[in-house]
Amino acid sequence: MAEKKWMPRWFYQLASPRWCYQITGKLLPIFAVAALILLVGGTAWALIYAPADYQQGNSFRIIYIHVPSAILAQSCYMMMAVAGAIGLIWKMKVADMVAKACAPIGASIAILALATGAIWGKPTWGAWWVWDARLTSMLILLFLYLGVIALNSAIESEQTAAQATAVLALVGLVNIPIIKYSVDWWNTLHQPATFTLTERPAMAMEMWLPLLVMVIGFYCFFAVVMMLRLRNEIIQRERRSSWVRELISG
Repeated sequence: MAEKKWMPRWFYQLASPRWCYQITGKLLPIFAVAALILLVGGTAWALIYAPADYQQGNSFRIIYIHVPSAILAQSCYMMMAVAGAIGLIWKMKVADMVAKACAPIGASIAILALATGAIWGKPTWGAWWVWDARLTSMLILLFLYLGVIALNSAIESEQTAAQATAVLALVGLVNIPIIKYSVDWWNTLHQPATFTLTERPAMAMEMWLPLLVMVIGFYCFFAVVMMLRLRNEIIQRERRSSWVRELISG
C-alpha cells in the first residue's frame, strides 16, 4: 500500500511543469557552484600537479577533457532515451521536454569528445582519425543526436515530434554497449577504459583522482545546462498557463 501511495505522488510531481520549474530553480545554484569548483579545481590539478605519463608525456593531459566528455555523451543519450520512453508510456510532458533539452547538449559533448580524441590521437597514433570501432560508434552517436534534433525541428506537432524522437532514441540505445565494449569485441587501436569505478584503476592514483573530479564536474555542468534548457522549454510550452503569465508579469 505504501508503494501505491508513494509512486503516484512522485510521478504526479515529476509530471507537473510548474513543480519541475520550481525545483530546478532551487537546484541550479547548487549545481552551478559545484560545477565551477570541480572544473576549475580539477583543471588546475590535472595541468599543474598530476605527473606526466611515462610514455605519452604531457600530451596525455587531454584525457581530462576527452574521457569525461566521452562518458557524459553516452550518459546524456541514455537519459534522453529514458525520458523519451517515459513520455511514450506515461504521456508526461516534462519527460518529453527533458528529452528535447538533452539532444543539443549531448551533440555538443559528443563533438567535444570526438575533437579531443582526434587531438589525442595525432601524437599517439600518428593520425587525426582512424576508422576504429570506438571512434566510429562515437561518430554514430553524434549522428543519432543530430537525427533527434532534426526530427524535433522538422515536425511541427510537439507530441508527434516527441514520439518520433523517442522511438529513434530508443532504437539508438543499441549503440551504447557497442561504444563501451568495442575495444573488447574487436581488435582496435583505442585503449581500454581509462576510467572505471568498479575496478582498480590502471593509472596512478595521483592521475586518476583529478580525472574523477573532472568527471563529476562535467556531470554537474551538464545538470546546469540541462536545467536551464528545460526551464526555457517549460516557459515556452506553458506560456498560456496562468502561473507562467504571473511569473512573467511579476
